Amino acid sequence: MNRVVVTGIGAVSPLGNSLHKCWEVAKTGLSGIALITKFDPSEIKWKVAGELKGFDAQKYLSLKEINRLDPFVHYAVAAAMMAAEDAGLISSHLPFSTRHLSLDSAGVIIGSSRGGISTIEKELQKKCLSGIMHRASRISPYLMPSTTISMASSYIAQKLGIKGYCLGISNACASGTNAIGEAYRLIRSGYHWPVFCGGAEAPVCRICIEGYGESGALSQVNDSSASKPFDMTRDGFVLSEGACILVLENYEDALKRGARIYGEIIGYGNTTDAFHQTIPAQEGEARAIKMAINEAGLKPEDIDFINAHGTSTPLGDKIETNAIKLSFGKRAYQIPITSIKSMTGHMLAASGSLEAAFTLMSIDEGIIPPTINLKVRDPECDLDYATELRRAQIEYAISHSFGFGGVNAVLVMRKSNV
Repeated sequence: MNRVVVTGIGAVSPLGNSLHKCWEVAKTGLSGIALITKFDPSEIKWKVAGELKGFDAQKYLSLKEINRLDPFVHYAVAAAMMAAEDAGLISSHLPFSTRHLSLDSAGVIIGSSRGGISTIEKELQKKCLSGIMHRASRISPYLMPSTTISMASSYIAQKLGIKGYCLGISNACASGTNAIGEAYRLIRSGYHWPVFCGGAEAPVCRICIEGYGESGALSQVNDSSASKPFDMTRDGFVLSEGACILVLENYEDALKRGARIYGEIIGYGNTTDAFHQTIPAQEGEARAIKMAINEAGLKPEDIDFINAHGTSTPLGDKIETNAIKLSFGKRAYQIPITSIKSMTGHMLAASGSLEAAFTLMSIDEGIIPPTINLKVRDPECDLDYATELRRAQIEYAISHSFGFGGVNAVLVMRKSNV
């Protein structure tokens, strides 16, 4: 079995428009959540979201491409181009023809929960406002191709000249983590080219806000403190947008080309609860955690840090806490835990991939970013949640993602020199 390492990362999130910016902001504990600007939320109860700020798609796409593609594809392409440059596979200072030859046979696996839903909403609004029989209400011929889940992976491949393995994954909020896990398995089983993997979402539109809101999943706190994982007063998550793409490679191939290595992925757990459409089951989450740790050849006591799913929903955070206890026993109380969503909100598929990236950064720098807004401890969420920036020696860490339908995905990562 091949060793699998991460050699490049690109990201856009409510915290910033590059991995470096996102990570630096996360370490300071600043929130990226603010009042919604993409539409007028005055008539609804949920008025905050995690929007990108100052994102310029023209750095990565032409105006024609921007108009023909949904924003979730814009974000995916931006993150992938940054990841490719970070991995040394392309250079912004050289002609594209100088890209690394391994890109010809490279792969792409991108996850998204909602795909092009904001473009679908826009076209439906245009149709309804113009009148169904009016000529001006004609649906865009680009609606179907631009909004399909797989367009993120397909368009990344098109922009980078990738002609190898290509897959779009939609597995609710676990999609981005699943994409990384499937890329890990692909390379581990013998694929000898880089694989771009992660998640992308652009769900900050009225239908998504109202849809999640009416289901009872969203917070009704309308300021930057709305996302408060594990806090006694938490009342739901905050919907956000963004993308994070990782470049995974075979360890030996990465060494040969002198690539920087962020860390190594050594375990992946993927389970389903077989229980309920929206209510999670702690047993299913625990099975995914145990599966990932077992695949890594580790024991529960080896894990030094947990990057939690931690969405800030009353039930979800409690179930995740119980799943950690089921997986680690008494050791659960000794492992530092953080939730990045306290700052980013919930970027759906993109959260899992950004949290995996941040887990690698935590391992590399020995720093755990804080869970902010955790002021009143929930007695049922009684583990070691880091509420301030914390320094720690981390050799092995795990990152969780759980989603509607009872889908569970867990990654185990370690230092590259282990």
